[in-house]
Amino acid sequence: MTLEVQGIAQPADTLFTEGLDLTYALSWLAQHTCPLPRPRPPSVPMPNSTVVTEFLLEGFSTFGRQHRLVFFAVFLTLYLLTLSGNVVIVTIIHLDHHLHTPMYFFLSMLSLSETCYTVAIIPHMLSGLLSPQQPIAVQGCATQLFFYLAFGINNCFLLTAMGYDRYVAICNPLRYSVIMSKEACVQLACGSLGIGLGMAIVQVTSVFGLPFCDAFVISHFFCDVRPLLKLACADSTVNEIINFVVSICVLVLPMGLVFISYILIISTILKIASAKGRKKAFATCVSHLTVVIVHYGCASIIYLKPKSQSSLGQDRLISVTYTVITPLLNPVVYSLRNKDVKDALHRAVGWKLLSS
Repeated sequence: MTLEVQGIAQPADTLFTEGLDLTYALSWLAQHTCPLPRPRPPSVPMPNSTVVTEFLLEGFSTFGRQHRLVFFAVFLTLYLLTLSGNVVIVTIIHLDHHLHTPMYFFLSMLSLSETCYTVAIIPHMLSGLLSPQQPIAVQGCATQLFFYLAFGINNCFLLTAMGYDRYVAICNPLRYSVIMSKEACVQLACGSLGIGLGMAIVQVTSVFGLPFCDAFVISHFFCDVRPLLKLACADSTVNEIINFVVSICVLVLPMGLVFISYILIISTILKIASAKGRKKAFATCVSHLTVVIVHYGCASIIYLKPKSQSSLGQDRLISVTYTVITPLLNPVVYSLRNKDVKDALHRAVGWKLLSS
C-alpha cells in the first residue's frame, strides 16, 4: 500500500515501520503538503473590494421633495440670521469702546468661531436639500470633519473661558482687571483654538487612517466621526476608544470646570446682602449659562451616548439642533437679553442716523 500526496507516492510501510511512530508520519505529511492560507488581518481589505474615493451623504434624501424644500427655506433663514447676528455682534463689540472688556472679547471670539463652524456644515447641507445624495470626495469629507471638530471644540473651551471670566468678576472683583488682563484673554483664546486644532488633527487622522471599501453611503447630512467609523472595512475598536476619550476631554472636562465655577458664583451671590445686588450679579451670568446648557447638552447627547443606544433618526435630529439652531442661540441670547449689547446697538444706530 502506498500514500500519494501532491503526486508523490510513498510506501506506507516506510512510514509506519517498526521503531517509527505516528509523529514521524505526520511530520512527513506536513513537509509534502501545501500550507493552509493564513487568515487575513482585519485591517487589510479584501482583494476584490473597491477602495472608496468619494462618499455619498444620505442627508434628507429619504424625505419627499416638498419636505426638503420646506427644510431648505427654514434652514436657510436660520443660517442667514446666524451669520448676520454674529457679524453684528463682532462689529458692535469692535466699534463700541464700552464693550472692550474680557467678557465681550470672548463673546466676539465665540461669534467668529460659530460663523466658521456653520460655514463648514450648513452650505453643503443646503445644497444637499436641493440635490439629494450629492457625492463628496474623501479629501473634502476629511476637510469638513476637521473644521467641524476644530471650531466645535474651540467653542467648548471658549465657553469655559467665559465661565472663568464670570467667576473672577463676581468672586474676585478687586483683582479682576489684573487676572483678566488683555494678555491673559488672548492666551486663553489662543489656547482654546490650539486645543481645537490639535484634537481635530487627532480625530481626523484616526478616522481616515482606516480603509474604506465598498460601503460609501454616509447615513448623515455631513461627515461626522460615528457615521464614518461605521463604513470602515476594518476593526474600528481602537478608533472608537480614541473618539470616546477625546469626547471626554472636550466635553466632560470643560463642563466640570464651568460647573465648579457656577457653584462658587452662586455661593458668592447668595452672600450679597441686597436682593437688587444679587439680581444684578446673577443677570450677568444668565446669557452665558443659557448657551452653556444648550451647547453642552446637545453635544453630550451626541458624543457621550453609548453606541448601543444610537438611533439614526434621533442622532440626525439632535445634530440639526446642534449645528443649525444652537449657533443662532448665541447672537439671539446676547442681543436680546444683554443690556450692554442693546445699548451699544442703540448708540450705533443713533450715531448712524445723526451722521446721515
